[in-house]
Formats: sequence, C-alpha cells, structure tokens
Amino acid sequence: MSNGKNKKQAEREPVVENRKARHDYAVTDTLECGLKLVGTEVKSLRLGQASIAEGWVRADIEPPQFTLMNVTIAEYPPAGAARQHDPIRPRRLLAHSREIVKFATEAKAKGATLVPLKIYWVKGRAKVLIGIGLGKKQHDKRADIAKREDKRDMDRALSRRR
Repeated sequence: MSNGKNKKQAEREPVVENRKARHDYAVTDTLECGLKLVGTEVKSLRLGQASIAEGWVRADIEPPQFTLMNVTIAEYPPAGAARQHDPIRPRRLLAHSREIVKFATEAKAKGATLVPLKIYWVKGRAKVLIGIGLGKKQHDKRADIAKREDKRDMDRALSRRR
C-alpha cells in the first residue's frame, strides 16, 4: 500500500535543500526554474546525492539565461566510467526571458546574489527554487538566532503549562 504520504506531497519534497542560505542571506524574492540535466545526473539526483550549499546562479541579460554554478551532483556509479558526467559543471536553468531579465536587474540593483534554495521534483521534472539573497551581517545572524531561541522557550513554557 502507501507509506502514509500523498504521492503529490512526496513528489514535491526537496531532494536537496540549502538550509544555510536562509542563515547567510535575507531572501527577498523567489522563482521556480527548470533544471537541464543529463541522464546520470537525473539518476544521482533522484538518490539525493547533490550539494547546493556552495552554489550560486549567474544571470546573463544578453542573451537572457540563468546558469547554476558550483553545484555538485555526484557521479552515478552503476553507469560506468564512460557515461559519467562532470560533478561540478555549470548547468542551465530554464525560465521565461522576462523573469530572467527581472531577476537579473533586481539582483544587480540591490547588490545581491542569486542563490539556489532547494532542488525538488514536480511531475517527474527537476526544479530549482532560486532567490534574491542580500548578505546578512554577523549581528543580523545573531539577532535571528536569539529570536528563534526566544520563540522556542515560549513554546516550551506554553506546552508545560497545558
């Protein structure tokens, strides 16, 4: 039977998530893009063998295109040596031209970085959620941690009270 999860819900679960991005950047706007992959990359990504923590997105206005840089998708061992892909190659992201131009100009105007937030599957296709990230200062990170700890303490106190 089923393992208790809805099929659509299980499909949208992130294969790879960049949790550090929300810690290092204040993400303002997000966009879902398609990801152009080769066969062994797809199989490796389905196994969750990828890392986007060091990744970033290069946006070119002329011609309008996004390129996913410095993202590692591990080799797929059953494929053999002849059919392997380069684990850290630049990968093309698929989006509408107007969205690419909009995100590129916003990022350039704010002095921000386009960061990949997560990679997941939608209807059998790999998608990347990218965001415009403004770098946080050290004191901003500390304030976020303090807020999170205060909320956790309040939740604990309320649960003990019940």
